[in-house]
Parts: sequence; structure tokens; C-alpha cells
Amino acid sequence: MLGLKAFKFCTVVILLAMAAGWSLGEERGPVVVGPVAKRLHAEALLIDGHNDLPWQFRTKNDMSFLKLDLRKNLPQLHTDIPRLRAGGVGAQFWAAYVPVESTKRGTAVRETLDQIDVIHRMVKAYPDDLAFARTAEDILRIRKQGKIASLIGVEGGHSIDNSLGVLRMYYQLGVRYLTLTHTENTPWADSATDEPKHKGLTAFGEEVVREMNRLGMLVDISHVSPDTMKNALKVSKAPVIASHSSARSVADHPRNVPDEVLHLIRENGGVVMVNFYPAFISPDGGVRWNETMKVYRELRKKYEKESDFQAAMGQWRKAHPAPKATIYQVADHIDRIVKIAGVDHVGIGSDFDGIDSVPLQLEDVSTYPRLTQVLLDRGYKEEDLRKILGLNLMRVLTLAEKRAQELER
Repeated sequence: MLGLKAFKFCTVVILLAMAAGWSLGEERGPVVVGPVAKRLHAEALLIDGHNDLPWQFRTKNDMSFLKLDLRKNLPQLHTDIPRLRAGGVGAQFWAAYVPVESTKRGTAVRETLDQIDVIHRMVKAYPDDLAFARTAEDILRIRKQGKIASLIGVEGGHSIDNSLGVLRMYYQLGVRYLTLTHTENTPWADSATDEPKHKGLTAFGEEVVREMNRLGMLVDISHVSPDTMKNALKVSKAPVIASHSSARSVADHPRNVPDEVLHLIRENGGVVMVNFYPAFISPDGGVRWNETMKVYRELRKKYEKESDFQAAMGQWRKAHPAPKATIYQVADHIDRIVKIAGVDHVGIGSDFDGIDSVPLQLEDVSTYPRLTQVLLDRGYKEEDLRKILGLNLMRVLTLAEKRAQELER
């Protein structure tokens, strides 16, 4: 039996753990990264499918990197070079994102080009640590140089302004995936978080997918409706990705991928890259998301200036925090995708610096080794962990490049 002092000590520990948000189930408490996980993580090629750091430069009015020096620790962000190194990041897709409201201003393309420019200049500003990649072969070459391969993904089909010519020019500038929609429908594709209008893709939307295949640009089905997912998977001649989405059967959120689509992704050969946003990870996230989107649209109508809207939205979110989530729940989403689609069809797409809250123990880009440890503890083989961390995405990118070469013949 426990003595009185030991009993009191254990009680205090449990109460402190509960206060900190730790689960009292089979898994609990801080993740301790052991030597096997450290070695495996260091050897693996970790590729994150989505990081919104470029948007942070824009919102903080630092398009020339005078305020935010990535060589220093930047606690106000999720990302900086020291923490990228600590997290073992081998390649990163940087998001070139602009709000859908830019289409109403007629500035979507210009603003997207500004963001693409930021990414190019950011990589150029830190040549000792970052290098620009356009191909799977580039990623491997840069990795051997000890640098972090940097790629571009454009987040939202509104950024092409209904122009295949713009899409082609983005590819020339190094864009290697396009997310077909963002928070609202485009004239040619339905979003996950808008009222459906097209029942998936229009004829032009299908043409966009085919042109992406021809270019070798990855088709990204994050942010799109289930019908759009299915339509894109039916049309695409190359594997698709969901650059930052999770499993809908674990958390019933419109941004997540339903099981029926996971089956199709397996057939297509694609990859779902699990998002870390607690609202998408927690089972309670769907309810809160519906509330948030209602307020989002109301405030968008109320405030024309982006700064005023962001301030109002920030105040509401502060008063209505997103549901909490943990590293273990992120692993639950990986488990589910592996169960339905298979271990060859899951990856990592954190959404760091594009989210306003993070899971416990996955607070920034330095924390990826903890996830490796959790998955190792759950019995994943080393070869499967290497796939999840990056090899699955490498396979998809390689196949997309190969298919583009075949379509050019």
C-alpha cells in the first residue's frame, strides 16, 4: 500500500497533469525522445507539406526581413531556423497564401506573386540554411548539402484568377502544388467551408487539374469539399495530396478527409498530410469551426480593411479559444489514415504559423521528434516511419514529375 506521503505526492502529480491537459489514459505526460527515435528522426527525410511563415512577414509588415531574423529564436512565431534544425526538417513547402477577398479587389494574382517573391527572397537571404527546390532530385541534393529544401505551394485556386496562363507562370516560378480552393468556392470548384455550387469541379476545374498533371504540379485537395475531392481524384492522372488535412472519422470537421475519400486516395497513390490545428484534431473541433465560420463571414462583411478584420477576428478567437488537442490525438489521425488508406498514404502538414493554437507537445517546428517517438511507441516500424515523415511525399512528387514527362510526349 502507498504511505500517506506517497499517496499525497501521487495525487498532486495527477492533478498537475490534469491541469496541464495531459490525458490520463494509456498515454500521458511529456514525451521523452529516446535514442532510437533521435537516430531515426535524424536519418529520415522529414518533409512538412504546409507552413505559413511567408504570411507572417506580410501581416507583420516585414517583407524585407528587417524585424524577423530567422537566424534568431522568434518565440512569437512557430518557425525559425534554429528550431527548424532542432526539429530535423529536411524539406518544407512554404505557403504562398492570400485571402479570397483579394479576388473582390481584383488583386489576387498580384498579391500571390508578392508572396511567391517573399519566399524566393527569404530562401536567398539565408543561403547557409535554405535552398530552393523545384524537383524531388533537388530535395535529395539539398539534403546532402546539409540545408533545408524549400518549395512553394499556392494555397487557394482563387490565386490563379481563372487563368491557366497564370497557373503555368506560377509553375515557372517554382510553385509545386496548388490547393484547389480556400475558405470559399472558386468559380470552378467547391470549398469544404462554403455552400456547394458546382457539385465538385466544373469543366474548367477539371481542365485545371489536367493542366497541373501536364506541368507536374501536385493537385492539393485540402480545403475542398468531398465532392471536389472525388472529382479531382477521378480526373487526375497523377497522385494527389492533401497538404494539410486530417481524418474526418476521428474529428468530424469539414476540413478533414472522409474515409470514403481515403479509400480513393489509396487507389490514386496520393498522400494525406496531417494538420496540427487543434480545431481539426479535436473531436469537438467541428462544432467550434461552424461557430467561427459564421463569425468570420459576418466580420468580413463588416470590415473592408484587412487589418480591421484581422483585429476583430483575433478578439473573437481570444474570447472563444479553439478546443485543445494533444500530440496523441495527432497520432490518432495518422493511425486512422494508415488503417483506411495504408501507411504509404500519410504524411505531415503541420500548418505552423497559419494556426492560432497548437497541440500540447507540438508547439513549434522543433517538436517533430516527439511525434516520431509517439509513433515508435505505438509500434510503427522504422521503415514505415520514414515513409510517414517524408518518403511518401517524395514518391508522389517523383510520380507527378514522371507523369508530366509522359503527358508531354
